Amino acid sequence: MQLILASNNQGKLSELSAMLAPLGCSLVAQGALNIPETCEPFHTFIENALAKARHAAMLGQLPALADDAGLCVDAFGGLPGVQTAFYATQFGYSKSDANNVRALLEQLQGVTNRRAAMVCTLVAVRSADDPEPLVATGRVVGHIAHAPIGQQGFGFDPVMVVPELGQTFAQLPVDVKNAYSHRSRAARAMLALMREHWNLNSPK
Repeated sequence: MQLILASNNQGKLSELSAMLAPLGCSLVAQGALNIPETCEPFHTFIENALAKARHAAMLGQLPALADDAGLCVDAFGGLPGVQTAFYATQFGYSKSDANNVRALLEQLQGVTNRRAAMVCTLVAVRSADDPEPLVATGRVVGHIAHAPIGQQGFGFDPVMVVPELGQTFAQLPVDVKNAYSHRSRAARAMLALMREHWNLNSPK
């Protein structure tokens, strides 16, 4: 079964492709089908993910999978949340993972509460008008390191410490990260939903 991934992020494409492989699903990035990105005007992960999934399914005429993910920092009242990808721009930096990390560490200087959660909400639709979208959420609670550590991953991975492992996501091998990440937890939940609601089973 082929699904459109409503994203052109190669990191997400790689992670989600590996996680959905047990169902025999293959993901194609929307850009490969000349599907433009859509607006994400909402304040919650689920609303933005649903909008992206319906947009991709409508233009690509295939089932679609979308995610909206972000960092929710306790000291900031849960922000940056859905604005995670653009976090650095509000402090005068250009948009990039490195600048996001830089801005976050600057804003947390002198802050003792460094608890944060990485959250991922996945939405899958069979068509643009699917009345029963599948929704799965994964959440990892940890804390923000005082400096970037590790070379793997993307986004805030270099500063997000996983308490049970005592390392940042960027220090973990890909297979270990995929076992613990917010995206992997959402993907495992999505696998179960697809099996149940879409009658998909592992390939023989």
